[in-house]
Amino acid sequence: MSKLQIPTTLVIFGATGDLAKRKLFSALFSLSGEGMLPKKFKIVGFSKSQLSASEFQRFILKAAKDGDKELVKKAMYQPGLFEDLEAYRKLGDILVKTDKEFKTCSNKLFYLAVAPKYYKTIFENLANSGLTIPCSDGEGWTRVLVEKPFGEDMYAAKELDELLSKLFREEQIFRIDHYLARETMQNILTFRFSNRIFEPLWNNQYIDRVELKLLEKEGVGERGAFYDEIGALRDVGQNHMLQMLAIVAMGHPQRFAASAIRRERAKILEALRPIGESEVGKYTTRGQYEGYGKLSGVRKGSRTETYFKLRAFVDNARWSGTPFLIESGKGMKENIVELNVYFKEAAPCFCPLPHAGHKHQNMISFRVKPKEGIVLRFWAKKPGLSNDIEPKNLSFEYRGGNLPETQAEAYKKVLFDCIEGEQMLFASTEEVEAAWRFIMPILKGWEKDKEPLKIYKKGEEL
Repeated sequence: MSKLQIPTTLVIFGATGDLAKRKLFSALFSLSGEGMLPKKFKIVGFSKSQLSASEFQRFILKAAKDGDKELVKKAMYQPGLFEDLEAYRKLGDILVKTDKEFKTCSNKLFYLAVAPKYYKTIFENLANSGLTIPCSDGEGWTRVLVEKPFGEDMYAAKELDELLSKLFREEQIFRIDHYLARETMQNILTFRFSNRIFEPLWNNQYIDRVELKLLEKEGVGERGAFYDEIGALRDVGQNHMLQMLAIVAMGHPQRFAASAIRRERAKILEALRPIGESEVGKYTTRGQYEGYGKLSGVRKGSRTETYFKLRAFVDNARWSGTPFLIESGKGMKENIVELNVYFKEAAPCFCPLPHAGHKHQNMISFRVKPKEGIVLRFWAKKPGLSNDIEPKNLSFEYRGGNLPETQAEAYKKVLFDCIEGEQMLFASTEEVEAAWRFIMPILKGWEKDKEPLKIYKKGEEL
């Protein structure tokens, strides 16, 4: 809590955009209401929209619906294009004024709530304007929060990392993957490493397969122009899905520390067996829902995937031979985000009906949507005179199943941890690079049509 006594300024690039409007402001007000923001805290917006400070304040209140009016009335705003260096100098003037009001050199947090194509421009202008230089050697830190995907490919990611390394140290860089901040994802580590009954079985000797699903009923909506440049694999595969895989597959970090946990996650991503361009037809599936090509901003004849499925393997001693099935798509039958671990059948199985039409497998499901919780499936004898068996579940849901499903909850954790300087739930340079090394050959194979693009109807199962 002592860290919350230091005056802090949050600069949001893209402050009038969709991400800020739907998630960031709600998360900030929730933190404020719980007393989890610094007592001296100021929001500074930067965006192309030509707004005055008072208009920006009204925008925040409308976006968050129920905000902290004391926090909002102090919000400042600087209109400008991301390419306009003069706008950054004016932003610097606002930050100087803010520090004078605080009577100290405040912490500076730069949040890039913008499309990845603007990262390089913003980083370069931050450097050229001197905004990344602390105003005092002894007071105030400077940190940067970057949304996923980090770069549009491996080469862009490396270029961004090289640029960032000139401006910030690794401990100042927070690469966001808000799925890591979900209660269920955080709890996987506790579930595994705080319960003796599970970890000894967490390997290829006992686990048959692991399934990761991130399915959405909604389509791309009004994000056609943005989505068409990225596609499903870049949008959620390279980050959310591979981070989920890394968490469930990682080895014991030995200590509860960000550096140790991020190192173990990186080891898993580095051990992913490459899927070569010529192998994409064997290990991958991709699709696009009907009507996607008619959306505003989508290129004519677009081959961008809105669905993918991968069969991945982790080549290490613990997981060799165990498939990790990764599936994500838009326009699906239902909204599901879950991670399912299927155990091998008992051998020999105490099963009176071994050919009952299903496998007698235990399964642990870590569910993010529709209700966050954990379910353990086991087998028990049916009541009565026979010896038939049936599946039963042991389960729990967070807060009785009433945990808000809004991503603002995850962004609360993202913002709070960044202010605290806690990097456990943020991807490291090694993780980002390893993820791109795995994804790039698949994307190249798809570009060469090594795996045909399947067209599917919304709500249809592929």
